[in-house]
Amino acid sequence: MEASTVGGFQLLGFWASPFSLKVEVALKLKGIPYEYQEEDLQKKSDSLLRFNPIYKTVPVLAHDGRPIAESLIILEYLDDILADPPLLPADPYSRSRIRFWVDFFYTKVCAKFHQELDYALP
Repeated sequence: MEASTVGGFQLLGFWASPFSLKVEVALKLKGIPYEYQEEDLQKKSDSLLRFNPIYKTVPVLAHDGRPIAESLIILEYLDDILADPPLLPADPYSRSRIRFWVDFFYTKVCAKFHQELDYALP
């Protein structure tokens, strides 16, 4: 499938969310056009509550109205529907290096982000 034939994408995100930004980067790398909806995390939209009723968090990617939640699951979905260009290299060692940095990002950077966000929110 080519990026030009993949359509109907809507991304619900938050400008400062590293998880939302990760999905945006993947969509752009794959050349997939999408509509972006900025979420107010203090006053969540009906779309967000309908598309992600369990966690009520961003990002959520809706493809033809069918929601996919959680950034890593979204990235896997994007690679499943559009294999080229791949988000991870074919070489197992190179993939392991990327996975290391992704884990580092989650455990160090995102943990700090959530700690600061929790502190800043009422």
